[in-house]
Amino acid sequence: MSGVEARAPSARRTGGETDIRGLAADEDDWAAIMTLYVAAYDAESAACLAACRKIVEVHRRFQMPATFFIVGQVLEADGDGYREVLDDPLFEVASHTWSHKTLRDHPFCGAAAPAEEMRREILLGKEWVERVFERPCVGLRPGCGFTDGMKGAPDILAVLAEAGLGYVSSLAWGLHYSLPAPLNQPFNYGRDGFPELWELPAHGWHENLLKDNNDWGPLRITLWPPQMPEAIPPAFISTPQEEFAVNRVFLDRAAEQGLTFVSLVWHPWSLDRFDPEMKMLELTFAHVRELGLEAGTYAGLHQGVSQAP
Repeated sequence: MSGVEARAPSARRTGGETDIRGLAADEDDWAAIMTLYVAAYDAESAACLAACRKIVEVHRRFQMPATFFIVGQVLEADGDGYREVLDDPLFEVASHTWSHKTLRDHPFCGAAAPAEEMRREILLGKEWVERVFERPCVGLRPGCGFTDGMKGAPDILAVLAEAGLGYVSSLAWGLHYSLPAPLNQPFNYGRDGFPELWELPAHGWHENLLKDNNDWGPLRITLWPPQMPEAIPPAFISTPQEEFAVNRVFLDRAAEQGLTFVSLVWHPWSLDRFDPEMKMLELTFAHVRELGLEAGTYAGLHQGVSQAP
């Protein structure tokens, strides 16, 4: 159901919050530390199903697990199609909310949905994943993502817990809503009163912005001084090879530092528009194999971190 399961990483408890740290690998313990790579996709529009068919072909060729976060309204419109494509033990299907309304105020995506709409986004989004795929939905990625995840948002965390979710993937921006998002590692929301609810962040660029596929044009979006200058291209990228070169920065850094996991932010509709032959996926997955990374899903990662001593 959740693809390849993650191994349990080491944990450090601080003030009611468990923080999973990537360990700096030295020559003696390198073999004992294996970074998990999670391929993940945010499916939020009608154009995503055709793209997912192409994406899944590459995944099956590489035997590469993946997590697909799907908007509930998209499943309502074509649940049979998504089930045909993604009902496979290689893949996890999780929620991308009901209609992609932002759960917190966001400088690019607008004001937060009112409280009742926020509940609907969380509860109905999860319900539609479980209705279509007839298996538990353990995670949710909110539309747009946030610079602090769900820290300081106990009202939202309470609904996520009420829904029975195990993890949220909401920390997807750097400081001051900058990109690329740094290699933040898992933690739980114990400091906000929800120790059983885990944050499993996302890393790097929102690739649709890296290509200007949102048609937003130039943005004041990078941090100065940058944390990872080598991951900031001089202009919008124009080839799959350029996109892979950016991806490689995050994969290599995570492997070198022995981090718990690394996962990039991808959108099927945007990948297909830019690279219909999915060459970038092939290059990225081949590099994951060359680095010797484990491959798994967010559900597997959640199982690993939540069971860590």
